[in-house]
This record gives sequence, C-alpha cells and structure tokens, in this order.
Amino acid sequence: MSEKKVPFTKDQIEKIIEKFPTPFHIYDEKAILENARRLKKAFAWAPKFQEYFAVKALPNPSIMKVLKKEGFGADCSSMAELLLCEMADITGEQIMFTSNETPAYEYQKAFSQNAIINLDDFTHIQYLEESCGTLPEVICFRYNPGPLKGGNEIIGTPQEAKYGLTREQMFEAYRVMKEKGCKRFGMHTMVASNELNVDYFVETAVILFEMAAEIAEQIGIDLEFINLGGGIGIPYKPEQHEVNLEELGEKVRVQYEKILASKGLKPYIYLECGRVITGPYGYLVTTAVHEKHIYKEYIGVDACMANLMRPGMYGAYHHVTVMGKENAEKDHVYDVVGSLCENCDKFAVDRKLPKIDKGDIVVIHDTGAHGHAMGFNYNGKLRSAELLLKEDGNVELIRRAETHDDLFATLKF
Repeated sequence: MSEKKVPFTKDQIEKIIEKFPTPFHIYDEKAILENARRLKKAFAWAPKFQEYFAVKALPNPSIMKVLKKEGFGADCSSMAELLLCEMADITGEQIMFTSNETPAYEYQKAFSQNAIINLDDFTHIQYLEESCGTLPEVICFRYNPGPLKGGNEIIGTPQEAKYGLTREQMFEAYRVMKEKGCKRFGMHTMVASNELNVDYFVETAVILFEMAAEIAEQIGIDLEFINLGGGIGIPYKPEQHEVNLEELGEKVRVQYEKILASKGLKPYIYLECGRVITGPYGYLVTTAVHEKHIYKEYIGVDACMANLMRPGMYGAYHHVTVMGKENAEKDHVYDVVGSLCENCDKFAVDRKLPKIDKGDIVVIHDTGAHGHAMGFNYNGKLRSAELLLKEDGNVELIRRAETHDDLFATLKF
C-alpha cells in the first residue's frame, strides 16, 4: 500500500495561497532529493552509474538544478529540452539526446553541446552526418526488441511502436559506425511507461546484456555504456505498491555479472527515469469554487484539464485530498471537474470523498511528472505557476503563472 500524504498542513498551504493564488503545482524538494539518493544507492554497484533525468516529465530548470546536485544528467528529446539544459548548466555528456523523426537543427544543437546522441533509426546515420558535417565521438542506438518483449499499456507493444531499430539493424548500424571510425558506442532501449513490475525491467536488461555480449563477439565492439531506459512507474492508487528500487538494482546486478562481467565486459549502466524521481512529490493545489446537483454530484474547482491532462486523456487515477478533512468520513460521491468545454475535464469520477464546501482547498496528488509538462491552452486557459517547497520550508516560485499577454503574444506581431 502507498500512503497518500501531503507535505504541508492546511495552515501552511493557506499562507502559501495568500501569496500565490490557486491553481498551482508545488514540488517537495526534500522528498525528491531523498528519492534521487535512493536510486543512486540501488545502482551504486554499477560501473560509473549515471541517471539522466527525463526532462519531459518535469521540464523546469530549477528542478534540473536540484537533481544536478546529486549528479543527475538530462535525458532530452527536443530543442526546448536542450535549451533547458543550458539554463540548468547541464553540458556535454551529461546530456543524452534521444529523439525521433528529428529535424536537422536539433541534431546540430545536440552536436554543438557535445551531448550523447542516441539515434532512433538506421537511416539517421547518414542524416546525422549530413546535418552536422561529421559524426560525433560517441554514438548510441535505440533498440526496439519487437516480439522479444511484451507490451506495456501506455507505451504499447514494441512491434507497434515507432521507436528504435530492429535487431538486424542494430548489428548493421554498429558495423557501419565502426567502419566510419567511431570508437565509443552505447546501446539504449525504452519499452515501458509507468510499469510497476520489477521483473519487467530485469527482463529488458537481460535482452540488452545478451545483445551487448553478441556485439562484442561478432563485431568486436565493447560497448562503453548500456542505457536501460526509464519507465519505472509510481503507485497512483493507494492500494498499489511502489517499485522496490533496491530489489531492481540487485536483480539487474546479478544478470550483469552473469551475462557481461563473466565475459570480461563491463559497460557503464545508465538510466533515464523521470516519473519515479519526481512524480509522487508534486501536487496540484486548487480551490473548490462551485457545486452542482443534477444527475450526479459535481464539485467544480479552479484548475482544469489544462493544468493536468492525465485523468482526461488516459482516465488516469490521481488521489484527492481535501485539506482539513483528511480524517473525515468519505460519505459523498463526487465528480471533481474543471471549467474546460470538454466533458472529459474531470480529475476524479464517482470518487468517495468527504463533503466538499465552496472554498475548500483540494489537493491532487502525484503531479510531479507529466503534470504541468502536459499543459495546454485550449479554450484560452492559462497554465499555472510552479512552486518549490524547499528543504528549509520556504517556498520559491520557479515558474510564474501565464497571463493573457503571454497567450496573445504570438498574435501581436
């Protein structure tokens, strides 16, 4: 079971709201740092272990700087994310650039930053060389294991995914790059999203380790690193259990020793987790502004799907806490909804909650990944502020709320 608590009291959040009106996302720095250290410790056995934080999960340079203090790099997939690295002073091979259908200017930017470029397709070898005029010192390829790997609900089955190279293409890609004079090589895959089964990730590691051993034997390339990807999930529902990172690290270690180290191969191990690092430690704070009694009971809040897309897009569960009523009986059934002109704009459906009154502070849990990041402006809705609850208890504004001037800036030209 996962315990759903908030890192502030009703009095504390009311004082924060006096300065920063709802809605806003707030992130718990202390919890994020403790969790980052836990992941590092679980993989401390691995040679030069490196975590590249998946910027897409929480693209804010203040968060990236917090994680940089723990030695985390950045996993990027777009120009904007590369630029955020510059804002966070993350440089060189602390950046892993994994994109698909990549425009030339993005490759050129990653190349100029000396980022590790992870190619998504065999044809991108020539495209990268033509775009940058040469090839980088280190190159990586993203593997799509196809029928070797079962599917994951969010990301889909590998055979139907647009990402990566086939097994045959991987071998040919390394041969080609060796002939072109490349000396440093990596391998990557990403086949899961929000997965809670430890053994799913161990199985993925085995697939990559066995391929790395074959590449060493057949092509004579000892991979410098293996990026096991990300996709480690979090327990959005109270009845779910978090992934045991210590068990995961140990099981991967056993396979590493068995498949690679026993053959004298010792590639570095990388991860690119996002959700599991920050997801549980973000909260969307909103205020109940309306109640409605028709065929169902509704509570309208001042946040909407523009602030948190996941429930409307995926039907995803996010836990809800009503501040000051944590221990009250959950004797009402509500749909908690926003003001967007879409019927899917619902944070909770048929949810048992304590009686909610207008003016109550409603906190939506687990928004520290793919929350604000997936915001949008449909209906002209403005994206909210982001706050950081510092280790010392102070609160820092790390992204101001949008204004209508921001929204209309591209129209005034």
